[in-house]
Amino acid sequence: MPMPKPPAGPGEDLPRFTAAAVQAAPVYLDPAATVDKAVALIAEAAANGARLVVFPEVFVPGYPYWNWTMNPVQGSPWFERLQRACVDIPGPHVDALRAAARLHGVVLVIGVNERAPHSLGVLYNTLLTIGPDGELLGVHRKMVPTWAEKLTWTGGDGSSLVVHPTPIGPLGALACGENTNTLARFTLLAQGELVHASCYIALPVAPADYDMADAIAVRTAAHSFEGKVFSVVACSTISPEIVDALAGDDEELREQFTRPRSALSGIFGPDGRPVTEPLVDDEGIVYAEIDLARCIQPRQMHDITGHYNRFDIFRLEVDNRPRTPVTFTAPTAPAAGTATPAAGAGIATPIPAPAPAPEEDA
Repeated sequence: MPMPKPPAGPGEDLPRFTAAAVQAAPVYLDPAATVDKAVALIAEAAANGARLVVFPEVFVPGYPYWNWTMNPVQGSPWFERLQRACVDIPGPHVDALRAAARLHGVVLVIGVNERAPHSLGVLYNTLLTIGPDGELLGVHRKMVPTWAEKLTWTGGDGSSLVVHPTPIGPLGALACGENTNTLARFTLLAQGELVHASCYIALPVAPADYDMADAIAVRTAAHSFEGKVFSVVACSTISPEIVDALAGDDEELREQFTRPRSALSGIFGPDGRPVTEPLVDDEGIVYAEIDLARCIQPRQMHDITGHYNRFDIFRLEVDNRPRTPVTFTAPTAPAAGTATPAAGAGIATPIPAPAPAPEEDA
């Protein structure tokens, strides 16, 4: 005799949807063209039923590979090129991405190089989370740039370690090596995260014994299994344009940039296994159905943010205060003909108030 089906409960209302992990190369150091490419890929993913679309780390307008292949003096002009190609938040490139998310009704996570408004030397590795109504839900700045990345990016603070309520479920996001940071991951899980966006770059310039595709798969599986959540991981690829720009006639560098197994994108379930076959190296979009009800039963065994922890023994405290380079204790004197600024005016904030999403063309 078949076992009776349990009665319906709140878990019946957990979202079930299609997710898309985009594996693609940017139009290198061209933010407008890269945003155009992203908008086209969002439209493609939505046409295939995706309600969540995740893009790679710093997709707009690309990753500073020169930090790994040049000394700091040689790489300095490239830093300036990147600074001039960065994204302002708020700004027109973000507006275009918000409009695309709203037009196609998708939740969007995408990595950008963010230019700080208060300093020409401060760039952030930033993840944008945008709702299906075009609202800018989150601006997460990578907390610790990895290894050679410290030559380009400034670290963010704890204010953006936030899980966002969305129509596809509680959503958190981390950039690349942050997915090895146990406390950062736990901070998201402890806020009820059920869908995790992991955003990576292809890393053919890693040490010879480092398999980036395996590293991405291991990290993603670990977070999904430990937290009993779904993870959508999106990684960039290396285009011939990037190889030409950074390697030129150097055959050794050209060979390094075309190294296989430098990128992996896919979707992993709460058992730590891929929901569908991941994509390695090639451009494309990986689709899979996510059923958040699958997160329930595994937590009866291991729920590290609930019964399978000892909060009487362990305690995690997160300083989520925004960090700014200056704080004014009183309003500053205005220049002639200007209004009095608020305290701290002109200083970058972790999550700027978004402007209304622009209307689409009729």
